[in-house]
Amino acid sequence: MQNEIIQTLNVKPTIHPQSTIREIIDFLKEYLQTYPFFKGFVLGISGGQDSTLVGKLAQMAINEMNAEHPSNHYRFVAVKLPYGVQQDQTDVDDAIEFIQPDSCYTINIKAAVDASVKTLADAGIVISDFTKGNEKARERMKAQYSIGATEGLVVLGTDHAAELLTGFFTKHGDGASDVDPIVGLNKRQGKELLEALNCPKHLYLKVPTADLEENRPMLADEDALGVSYNEIDDYLEGKQVSEQAQQTIEALYRKSEHKRHFSVNRFDQYWKR
Repeated sequence: MQNEIIQTLNVKPTIHPQSTIREIIDFLKEYLQTYPFFKGFVLGISGGQDSTLVGKLAQMAINEMNAEHPSNHYRFVAVKLPYGVQQDQTDVDDAIEFIQPDSCYTINIKAAVDASVKTLADAGIVISDFTKGNEKARERMKAQYSIGATEGLVVLGTDHAAELLTGFFTKHGDGASDVDPIVGLNKRQGKELLEALNCPKHLYLKVPTADLEENRPMLADEDALGVSYNEIDDYLEGKQVSEQAQQTIEALYRKSEHKRHFSVNRFDQYWKR
C-alpha cells in the first residue's frame, strides 16, 4: 500500500530545491499562458508554511510574467482571512512581508461565519465546534473565489502530499482551488524550498496548526492526526516507519479517499473498496 500511495501522490524520496522551485514557477506561468483570460493568482495567507511557500512562488511567477509580457499587468493578490483576531497575526504579517504581493486584502470572516451558524440554529440545526471550523475554512475559500471572479484571478491551493495522504483539509474549503502548485511535495520538502528562498525560519519551523476549533485553539496538526509529520514524510519517501504509524497513516488514507475525488457518480468504482 505504501508504494501505491507514493505513486498516486507523485512523491519523490529526495528533491533538488532550486530545480523544484523553477519547475513550479514554470508550471504557474504556463497555466496563465494557457488560459489568457486569467490575469494572475489569489491566495489566502495564514502565516503558516504552506501558504507562505505557495504565495512566494506565485509572486515570483507573476514577476517573471510581467517582465516577459509588460502590457498584460499580471497580479498576485494575497488575502488575510482572520476570524475576529488571529492569534498568530504577526506571522501573517511576516509572511506578507516575505512574499511582497502586488496587492493584499483583509477580509474578516467572523460576521459571515457567525451569521451562517445562527441561520442554521434558527432552523434547529446546532452545529459542533468542529463543524464550525469547517464553516470557517469554506468561508475563507468562498471569499477567495469572489475575489478571483471579480478580478480575473486563479484561486491557488496549498494542498501537499502529507495533507492529501491524511485528508487533513476541509472538503470544499481549503481543499477547493483551481491550481495546487505544491502537490507532490511532503512537509519537509516544503521546508527545503522555503529555506532555499531565504524565508524567515520561524514561518516554516513553527508548529503547524489549522486553528479552526475554538474549544481547542491552536491545536497542533500532529495532535489532531495522531501521527507526526516526520513519520508521514518518512512514509511518503518510502522509508520504514513504526507499525503504529503505518496503521494510522493508512487508516487516514482510506478514510479520506472521498476527499481526493469529485462527488461520486454511479460510474465510479473507487468508493466500493
